[in-house]
Amino acid sequence: MKKWLLLVILPLIIVLPLSACNQQKTEKIKLAEVTHSIFYAPLYVAMAEGFFEEEGLDVELTTTWGGDKTMTALLSDGADIALVGSETSIYVHAQGSSDSVINFAQLTQTDGTFLVSREKIDNFEWGQLKDSTFLGQRKGGMPQMVGEFVLKQHDIDPKTDLELIQNIDFANIPSAFASGTGDFVQLFEPTASIFEKEGTGHIVASFGTESGKVPYTTFMSKESFLKENESSARKFTAAIYKAQQWVQEKSSAEIAKSIAPQFEDTELELIETVVERYKEQGSFATDPILDVNEWDNLQNIMDEAGELPTRIDHDTLVNTTYAEEVVEK
Repeated sequence: MKKWLLLVILPLIIVLPLSACNQQKTEKIKLAEVTHSIFYAPLYVAMAEGFFEEEGLDVELTTTWGGDKTMTALLSDGADIALVGSETSIYVHAQGSSDSVINFAQLTQTDGTFLVSREKIDNFEWGQLKDSTFLGQRKGGMPQMVGEFVLKQHDIDPKTDLELIQNIDFANIPSAFASGTGDFVQLFEPTASIFEKEGTGHIVASFGTESGKVPYTTFMSKESFLKENESSARKFTAAIYKAQQWVQEKSSAEIAKSIAPQFEDTELELIETVVERYKEQGSFATDPILDVNEWDNLQNIMDEAGELPTRIDHDTLVNTTYAEEVVEK
């Protein structure tokens, strides 16, 4: 009888501690994204493919709809990490914040907007925007700054060479164009592709291709959070890098299928079209490192638009430690 009990109990004594050791403690991360977009595909891949779970993280995602609201959530501890344009960290720093917002992992590396023409143009040239009505994005936002930067690169003064409309809310720009306002409009996906499919407009150029690499959307946290939660930040960055590698290796169809649950009202075929467009122009960062050249390009664009409060060194608001560690690992 005693021998029988030993045979039953002994394996349990050995296995239970081992299983307890293998159970990784899960850390909860509150993540606020500035908008919900196919442009952020690698983030949703990290969630769908279990890369956060592999790192022992439980990521709670909230869409905060706008840069100001996203930054408010971060600064008030409503979020641990924010996914938003890097320009917002510059604005916060310029206001004299005692707890700077630090960019630690890059997600997208180009602008995500496209130039859509009302009429079909077979051989588009930027000069065709002169004397036209251009429906642009909100003043002070990154899309608007990139838009003006690209226009000036093509010798178009947005103030004198065309009629620039910027007094329409972001959410209402597509409907304004669809109802007849403007000859050209600057649009994000999937709206640009939807308009092209419907015949409402025609994609003639990419602002992302024209403006070069820029830290368009990055993960950032307060400096105090990163100091107290270095392990969490490193794990988060590792999960994002896994997703970035996965996106580079997989087809647009596979990526679309992975992130489709995030966009239940969007046809799978359309998601694939948008992913392919962004992949082709290199919008998805291939690693989370935000380098000096990208940071300088961002500030050049802001300066050209008259929106740069002061130049800030890369080392002041960018921490590449975690990104470099996970890439070299």
